[in-house]
Amino acid sequence: MYVILVYDMGEKRVGKMLKLCRRYLCWIQNSVFEGEITEVKLEELKIRASGLMEETDSLIIFRSRSERWLEKEVIGEERSPVDNFL
Repeated sequence: MYVILVYDMGEKRVGKMLKLCRRYLCWIQNSVFEGEITEVKLEELKIRASGLMEETDSLIIFRSRSERWLEKEVIGEERSPVDNFL
């Protein structure tokens, strides 16, 4: 499945969440990630993220069957283009 993940964390935990999410998805903008992920890996990510989060933090995950069902428009420079893999 293809996901877009967005989080909002307290300053002290942002770095840890960034490192965690980069292990599973592609970082495209501050606190925003995207990519293909299995259901099992997504559950693993959610469990680990929950362990870092406090009451005022949030994690939002948008799911799609695949990237082709999602129209993406980038205005300006894309931080981490994911279409340049060999």
